[in-house]
Amino acid sequence: MKTVTPINTHVLLPWLSRLIAVKRGETRALLWSFAYFYLLLCSYYIIRPIRGEMVIRIGVDNLQWLLLATFLAMLAVVPLFGWLTNRVVRAKLLPATYLFFSACLITFYFAFNRFSETWQLSGVFFVWVNVFNLFVVSVFWSFMSDIFDEDQSRRLFAFIAAGGTAGALTGPLVTGLLVDKVGLANLMLVSAGVLICAIFCTRSLSQWARSKTNEQFDKQSVLDETKLAGSIWDGIRLVLRSRYLLGICLLILMYTLLSTFLAIQQAKLVETLLTDSAERTQLFAAVDFAANFLTLLLQLFLTSRIVNSLGLGKTLAILPTLLIFGFLAIAIVPSLAVMVVVQVVRRAGNYALAKPAREMLFVVLGREEKYKAKNFVDTTIHRSGDTISAWIFTGMKTLGMNAHAIALISAALAAVWMFIALWLGRQYDDKNSQTSDSL
Repeated sequence: MKTVTPINTHVLLPWLSRLIAVKRGETRALLWSFAYFYLLLCSYYIIRPIRGEMVIRIGVDNLQWLLLATFLAMLAVVPLFGWLTNRVVRAKLLPATYLFFSACLITFYFAFNRFSETWQLSGVFFVWVNVFNLFVVSVFWSFMSDIFDEDQSRRLFAFIAAGGTAGALTGPLVTGLLVDKVGLANLMLVSAGVLICAIFCTRSLSQWARSKTNEQFDKQSVLDETKLAGSIWDGIRLVLRSRYLLGICLLILMYTLLSTFLAIQQAKLVETLLTDSAERTQLFAAVDFAANFLTLLLQLFLTSRIVNSLGLGKTLAILPTLLIFGFLAIAIVPSLAVMVVVQVVRRAGNYALAKPAREMLFVVLGREEKYKAKNFVDTTIHRSGDTISAWIFTGMKTLGMNAHAIALISAALAAVWMFIALWLGRQYDDKNSQTSDSL
């Protein structure tokens, strides 16, 4: 394997220490992880606004069918990933995953040039982007929870997540600037090129893990070349046998339920108020940029401090608490401006606080749970939540509920979500204490 030139981290350590409690020997891995997540989310956010435009082209009223198709695609992908984890070592599995998705993007480039206006292609692309997003991010965080321990996750995960947010800022900026000049199809090639660069980060992190001489990282070196034994259904069985994992599933279902409600209402208003395709794509890109900029500020300066001062449970409860007030505001003034503000707060709160905190929940679990159960939770559970949410929303509209009523119901559901978060925080503390006592 070709050796990647190591980063000179001694000069950077004092500067990083002002932002985050990084220790000597961790800086190299921290920076590679930051760059890794930056590239992944930059690649995704280049095409994310295009996904929003696909929804408008097909029709917002058909969104529940698109989400159902996404869920069915997940049902096919998750067993395939379980089969691969039994046969491919981690050091090869991650690069192969990103090469596959890059090849898909190149295929879409040719398809959009040939069949640019077909609703079938728009639907396939929408489903693929949803699978791509959840899958590559889930694999990334599985890798992070595998190479960093509980103490490191509390100190470093917020900064690593900030790398993703920086990429999420760059992606929509690229799309907003280039979509008028190069068109949608050429952005697929840009996204594919960025994704391929992430492979070099996985190789560097694997080398970092193998280079350590203490017992912890000797173990990581072995794990890097170890396959995960068991059947493709182990992830499902692990979830069903654990109240803790079921609680995480419920937490994600509540998040997807309310996020879908908000996204559908926003998309309907955009469909009504804006008629130009490029203008809609630029609006979606602008919302992405605003949410990601706020996220980056929170991740760099507040997330680690909040987790360390409040604990995991209360940190997880911040977002649903904010959404209680957000949905009440929508109930009072159901305008596009208010929905955009709530959408920005929801996404910033998720990526700056809720998402890093959810990833920390897996650090206290075993390795099979980190890969097999986590992948099932992050993909199938997440997308089934999207699908169920879209059909529930359709049912509410069929029953004659207006935006005011849906917003009030959403506020009540956010309160339930808040209590689930607090319960999971107590369970995490108990598991962490048991792990510490056994050492």
